[in-house]
Amino acid sequence: MSTAECDRIGSQRREDLTSVAPFVYNEPYTVQKERGKAAWEGLRMKILAADGISPEGIKLLAEYDVDVRDKIAHEELVEIIGDYDALMVRSASKVSADVLERAEQLKIIGRAGVGVDNIDVKAATERGIIVINSPGGNTIAATEHTVAMMLAMARNIPTADATMHAGQWNRKAYVGVELRGKTLGVIGMGRIGGGVAKRALAFDMNVIAYDPYINEERAKALGVTVGTLDDIIEQADFITVHMPLTKETRGMISMAQMRRMKQGVRLVNCARGGIINEHDLAEAVREGIVAGAAIDVFESEPLAEDSPLRNVPGIVLTPHLGASTVEAQIGVSVDVAKGIRAALRGEPVLAAVNMAPVSKEVMRVIRPYIALAEQLGCTACSLAEGPISQVEVVYNGEITEVNTSFLTTAILKGMLNPILESEINYVNAPSVAKSRGIKVSEIREKETSHYSTLITVRVTASGGTSEVQGALFGEEGRIVRINRFRVDVDPHARILICPHINRPGVIGTIGSIMGAAGINISSMQVGKSDRQGMNIMVLTIDHDISDDVLARVLAVEGIFDAKLVNFDAI
Repeated sequence: MSTAECDRIGSQRREDLTSVAPFVYNEPYTVQKERGKAAWEGLRMKILAADGISPEGIKLLAEYDVDVRDKIAHEELVEIIGDYDALMVRSASKVSADVLERAEQLKIIGRAGVGVDNIDVKAATERGIIVINSPGGNTIAATEHTVAMMLAMARNIPTADATMHAGQWNRKAYVGVELRGKTLGVIGMGRIGGGVAKRALAFDMNVIAYDPYINEERAKALGVTVGTLDDIIEQADFITVHMPLTKETRGMISMAQMRRMKQGVRLVNCARGGIINEHDLAEAVREGIVAGAAIDVFESEPLAEDSPLRNVPGIVLTPHLGASTVEAQIGVSVDVAKGIRAALRGEPVLAAVNMAPVSKEVMRVIRPYIALAEQLGCTACSLAEGPISQVEVVYNGEITEVNTSFLTTAILKGMLNPILESEINYVNAPSVAKSRGIKVSEIREKETSHYSTLITVRVTASGGTSEVQGALFGEEGRIVRINRFRVDVDPHARILICPHINRPGVIGTIGSIMGAAGINISSMQVGKSDRQGMNIMVLTIDHDISDDVLARVLAVEGIFDAKLVNFDAI
């Protein structure tokens, strides 16, 4: 639904509410209208936008109630978070476990920036809350700031500027170094690290790149040399870090590494505070082990007055300005607002950090299969006898050309939702399956005989293995096989699956039972197998089936089983 359509419907619903008010309330019309307005607003989802989110992003959320706060204390956030369906933050607000524990309605958290260190992603995932960021919105800003810090440090610009304003003129004291011909070590070759490397090459620098996931092909395309962390420590004249803060990266550059660096080395950190040990860095600069440093991020922000980094000649400090450009603030806000809007509308989210990543290109391919994947998971679960221990998903045909992990997640969502009390979604489905000891595997096979794409879901439970297959006909998903039986089932509403002996009277008897119970059969499929005398009956029904009706079905001679699949439970 378009924004214009939402606004039109919203306007109509406002009018509907206010127009009935005189008949509901024995009060003046103005009071009634305000009550009607309040009733309407109570229907709308609420979003809390903290930390000064750009207005351009807020504008995209006009169909919701958006509470905009420039600053919010942690204690207040804990108190009020239960009222909101979505939360937008930058780096100031800490979305910790105690906040999430009170977030009863929260569906999504949007971080207007790259890093999510201020969000307890694990706790959010366990509660089924999507966490998104804006991985590309501030890339240019952070890249340019890193280069600016390198140049400012190399040419002593901050100190020279301060002395000029103090009335001094001392050219000899601030002789710098050139970037040309120097070796830059880039630790972390993501978007920002790659951008810095590209710009460094324009300064005629030599670039050594370290990243666990960079390959020779990408390095060659960028014009950089792949090296180890030790290579960078021992060979680089400038070192810049662009890694997330993890247990492995915290303190990865400390005094032990600094003592092994080249004489005159200069360090830059515009990524995350704590990657470079601050106490060791201050000492190394004072002792001349490190010639200079430029730091934009810190272990604790705002930077404490007694920080060891303050008042150290040769260290350039900026107050976390990496993403602080007009363009970047707009970009990250717009990216996150679009993600939140998609999530609240029930649409797939592209930039979630706690679910299978999906690019726009991949989403265009897999989107028609998402509902079918959930329906196949639901059907396979309904067929299973006893606790499920293993789920095997086989993809055949054209779908194998793209990443199918999101579809596998959708299958798990469809499988787990009908049997668990807690809500299962695209975020927590894999972790819930893992926590219950369910082994999940994917198989991708290009060849397929009858369909352009075929999805097979094979579930192993204590009572045996069941299998269901599905394919698309145009944009419409169909179940085409249930165990060994060929079918053509439109998986909507509810279906009743009954394997039975192929003989007269069986189907008619089931129809009579349904009719006597007032249950309408909207369609029926009879599938055959290669086993002679065995068929499967699949009834599409419009109502739930009570236990006693299901018992009567199972009592019919010739019926081997009866499984109800309720797709509304997904």
